[in-house]
Amino acid sequence: MTDSSRAADSSDNAAAPPSAKGRLARDLALYTLARLGLVVLIAALILGVSQLINVDVPLLVALIFAVVIALPLSLVLFKSLRTRVNMQISAVDEQRRRDRDDLRAKLRGDATGDK
Repeated sequence: MTDSSRAADSSDNAAAPPSAKGRLARDLALYTLARLGLVVLIAALILGVSQLINVDVPLLVALIFAVVIALPLSLVLFKSLRTRVNMQISAVDEQRRRDRDDLRAKLRGDATGDK
């Protein structure tokens, strides 16, 4: 096997994320977008209500209030998604820990590191 084919093989393995990491990235992006969407929705609601009652509320003030309101509200509304992300973080962390321990055992030459 040449150096270039070895480099291609290692880059193929590095480019293909395991399914746990892929699901984590997808769900984390979904959770982030859901929270940002909630902030935008609350800010729009604040601005809409302020227009209905003829009160001028600056956009920055509406966004600050929206963030403060959305923080606890998102914990309740998106609890299942947040729990799923936390479980996936734990799974990826555990896999990383096992891989690190396996690598250390192989570097020491222990028989337990061999699969």
